[in-house]
Amino acid sequence: QVQLVESGGGLVQAGGSLRLSCAASGGTYSKYAMGWYRQAPGKEREFVAAISWSGGNTYYANSVKGRFTISRDNGNNTVYLQMNSLKAEDTAVYYCTRNRQPNTIVLVNPAYWGQGTQVTVSS
Repeated sequence: QVQLVESGGGLVQAGGSLRLSCAASGGTYSKYAMGWYRQAPGKEREFVAAISWSGGNTYYANSVKGRFTISRDNGNNTVYLQMNSLKAEDTAVYYCTRNRQPNTIVLVNPAYWGQGTQVTVSS
């Protein structure tokens, strides 16, 4: 059974940084593209960043490009989201997700989700 557990959220002032972690278990983690989504109150869940199974390809929403960095450690079954220069509009619950199919360069079918971690940026 696939399990994704996020951590690292919290309260930070605008301009600050946070690093989110997502620990994966169940299945062969290193074969799957992973990603991060977020959902702010009253809004739909939106894509933030994704990384291919090998880590060689990364993708970002325009709103976070240049500020956020996604990475993965296949030895520790963990994916990270480094968030710098945080803004009030980054406030949301952040979710880790795993692709359904293995060996894809892009996150084409996010099928497994963590419980989410709250990020609050005060202005």
